[in-house]
Amino acid sequence: MQITDVRIRKVETEGKMKAVASITIDNEFVVHDIKVIEGERGLFIAMPSRKAADGDFRDIAHPISSEIRAYIQDLILTKYKEAEDK
Repeated sequence: MQITDVRIRKVETEGKMKAVASITIDNEFVVHDIKVIEGERGLFIAMPSRKAADGDFRDIAHPISSEIRAYIQDLILTKYKEAEDK
């Protein structure tokens, strides 16, 4: 699996959410609404989710392995930092 495109849309409001990202996988499949969030230990990503009937949030799409999660997070955060420098 290759991430073939990463797009960052910075969020201009105050708060912990800094940007929203979209990734394209193998030029064939897109995942939108991946959030870039400022946490106590730095930036991290949150996969797209929706509120369930019980009030909890559940991921709509997410990586199965921690290696793929780290790969996606590294790509998104690198692109976010490049966008910040502009």
